[in-house]
Amino acid sequence: MTIMADEGTVVPPRKKARSSSKAASANAANTTLKAPSLQRLYAPFRALGLITNQVPFALQLRAFKGSAEGPRVHILTCLGNSWALWEGEKMTLLFVGSEAQEAISGLAFDGDIIWVSSGKNVLKYSRGKEVGRMMNPLETALTSPLVFGSNLLTLTEDGRNLLIWDTPTEALQSQVQFEPGFTAVHILHPATYLNKVLVGGNDGSLQLWNIRTQTCIHRIPFESLSDSTSDQVATSVTALAQSPAVDVVGVGFASGEVAIYDIRADEKLMRIFMREGPVRALAFRSDGQHVLASASESGHIGLWDLSAGGRLLHTVRGAHDEGISALEWVSGQPLLQWHFDSPTTPPRLLKFRSGHQTSPHLVRYYGEDGKQLLTASRDRSLRCTSIVRDSRSFELSQGSLTKKATLLSIPLNSLKHSPVTALSYSTMRAKDWDDVLTAHADETFTRTWSMLNKRIGQHTLGVADTGKARAVGSIKAVCVSACGNFGLASSSTGAIHMWNMQSGAQRKMFDIGPCPEGVRSKYKSPVKKRAAERSVTGLATDSLNRLVIASTLDGTINFFNFQTAKLEHISVMPAAVVSITLQRDSDLLAVICDDFVVRLLDIETRRTVREFSGFGGRVLDLTFSPDSRWLIATSLDSIIRTFDIPSGRLIDAFRTASMATSLSFSPTGDFLATAHVDSVGVYLWANRAQYADFPFRGVSEEEIERVDLPSMLGTAEDKALDHLSILTAQDQSQDVFGSAPRLDSELVTLTLLPRSRWQTLLNLDVIQQRNKPKEPPKAPEKAPFFLPTLPGVETRFAVQGEEKSKKSTRRLERSSANSENVFLQNLSQEAENGTYDTFFGYAKFLSPAAIDLEIRSLASIEALHLFLNALSQRLKSRHDFEAVQTYLSVLLRIHGDILVLNPEVRVDLEALLVLQRQESGRVVDAIASCLGTLAFLRDTL
Repeated sequence: MTIMADEGTVVPPRKKARSSSKAASANAANTTLKAPSLQRLYAPFRALGLITNQVPFALQLRAFKGSAEGPRVHILTCLGNSWALWEGEKMTLLFVGSEAQEAISGLAFDGDIIWVSSGKNVLKYSRGKEVGRMMNPLETALTSPLVFGSNLLTLTEDGRNLLIWDTPTEALQSQVQFEPGFTAVHILHPATYLNKVLVGGNDGSLQLWNIRTQTCIHRIPFESLSDSTSDQVATSVTALAQSPAVDVVGVGFASGEVAIYDIRADEKLMRIFMREGPVRALAFRSDGQHVLASASESGHIGLWDLSAGGRLLHTVRGAHDEGISALEWVSGQPLLQWHFDSPTTPPRLLKFRSGHQTSPHLVRYYGEDGKQLLTASRDRSLRCTSIVRDSRSFELSQGSLTKKATLLSIPLNSLKHSPVTALSYSTMRAKDWDDVLTAHADETFTRTWSMLNKRIGQHTLGVADTGKARAVGSIKAVCVSACGNFGLASSSTGAIHMWNMQSGAQRKMFDIGPCPEGVRSKYKSPVKKRAAERSVTGLATDSLNRLVIASTLDGTINFFNFQTAKLEHISVMPAAVVSITLQRDSDLLAVICDDFVVRLLDIETRRTVREFSGFGGRVLDLTFSPDSRWLIATSLDSIIRTFDIPSGRLIDAFRTASMATSLSFSPTGDFLATAHVDSVGVYLWANRAQYADFPFRGVSEEEIERVDLPSMLGTAEDKALDHLSILTAQDQSQDVFGSAPRLDSELVTLTLLPRSRWQTLLNLDVIQQRNKPKEPPKAPEKAPFFLPTLPGVETRFAVQGEEKSKKSTRRLERSSANSENVFLQNLSQEAENGTYDTFFGYAKFLSPAAIDLEIRSLASIEALHLFLNALSQRLKSRHDFEAVQTYLSVLLRIHGDILVLNPEVRVDLEALLVLQRQESGRVVDAIASCLGTLAFLRDTL
């Protein structure tokens, strides 16, 4: 055994330097050459549904002075590279820590400070922000942080060393190296033991160490802790817990054995054996009841009465579907996440916060407000995840399964329905009856769910066909009509049934028919078998309940009449169809084919209008943007691609660290939600085009870069916004989809202002006459003679001494006399033969009433001459055609008599007349040509 003390030879690690805003801007400016990484359509926003992982949580009980509510419970959980702080009373989220560079392996409370072991570093957090960092000089990973007064103890991952840190100075104080053959896995500070810690090893033995003198005081071998025979192999220590009694600790082993041991007397007091599996955690009750709680690797909790010799009180089977990593009693209370009404009654669940246990494989936005997500996972659960507030997320109930699992002594997860493979919904009748329809793995029936009641629905709808001798296959696809009245399901044998969602009664059957002649040659299986069992892979209905669209695995798209159930048309695809997705607003049908190509069909013409290729693997899922302009798809090559449907181009693509299995676009267009194979969370990506002008351009395969997944704190989005802020106009790429200011000098351009603006200006007199009040305003009620009133609509009394005479000063008179009309000023400053861009740019932003007033103010012959010349030059430049026509009409209506009586403006009027006839004729000819072309295309197509 070797003991190493810190005598100045070990240099304490320096704190992590914080970069200032100027330095960050300079560093960001140096990276502006990487333009593709700064101009992505989606920015990482945040992660949802992350609660905890296998790292043991930390619990803290805090009492505030003067508070009548009692102490508050805070729970610290690990989220991978970050952590979350929860309030124990309502299980609300308080803080989310900033992400560490490596995965977190241990957590510890120290008042307002949180210590985290991550890789070879120990991180110090305050209110969610990293404020300090200590690095292991041995360059090995650290685990099991333990706050010990002003010191922090950590074990190395290999279990050979114990590091002692001084928390005020954030420096390494001493380092202990264990003897060869002993690997430390757990550490515990025995109560009232000064400067001493208990270390458990993987050989089942314990060692008591004095950290001040760095000496091992006592060793407890495995034989003293266990009743096993001498020839039995020792098992590792998996849990250590301090009991309310001084000198007594609980030791849990991987064999399921629990030993209650007195360290001072060096005596084993009690032995308990947990049959449910290896012990993962231990906790002693501290409210006067002598009860020990033990947690197993299979998710069961055992409660033992220590006053009765370790008698088993209760076994909470299936407390968790997976292994339990930590167990803590709330100090002085009968709370262990479960509430104990009495020492003899079984506990009841008090508070909980849960998420998916396995990676979700299906994500769909629910509703039109974009605030809820429906997610399905292999853990046999269907959850609703709230985007607005995490506390509103819930799992849809499948019935009273907990009671059944307790009575049958089986895991709760085994009673749940099979994993959801497909789902569809309609919110139109969500308040009246079930609105969600799901298909489950290897099941021949579909189930309804109610989002309003947060539970499984009333109906279980099967596809068994009693009229024909057809094999019953598993459900492959489901669809709920847009009206919410009908639900459809298809099976792997070709059966398509439709039910009423309210009553569950079957309404129609759609016969897929035999395989077409042109498709049979593609498959080697016999024709009779293929005709009898054609697997239907996708279902869809249009928004008006006119069509039912079904895709088959043999590569056909079948269009049925919704009312008569007759097959109207069959479209044959070049490859097998995996799934289909219909955008009901635009009647575009996206077809995922087995040849790594996504084809887009128009269900009105039943023709393929677009083909999107370039995928490096099978396409897993796709979704449309709400405006039907984009198609977003994910594939096995871990790349999420966005295609522009009108142009057929790839406008964005990025690679993620883990493959995205499902995605869904928000109905409001602000977020893209994705689910990935190695994470239990749902990730949101902000659509930058929703908040700012985004330059759309084509993306090549060489420009595809890897993007990190969002975190719960959303720091990745802040970095992306910092990168965007340093972009200049020269750095931004040209928008290849934008139109030029003028395509051709022979074309006439308009102002692009709304039509109502010019109609209001032309009919301003009629509008003012219509809005004229019918009666003059009534005088306010007069007050008594001794209380004079002030003029106005509301009755106000005049107070003597507050009236001030309003006299016009010379300064005001001089400024009003020298003020010049801005309208005339812009008109006179333009060149006589120019295009009057500045003048018309100013005039277009004036209101109709302001334009009318400015034209009425043209009282002099010189002003009329300038205005007529401006209209002529603007017509000659072929810009703002409708604005010139409107201004000319208002001018002739107001100043027509003046223009007739003054021959000085005759030349300007004649020149304007020639230009007006010429340009008006060109516009009329262009419109007639366009109408003729459109009529020809409509008749031919």
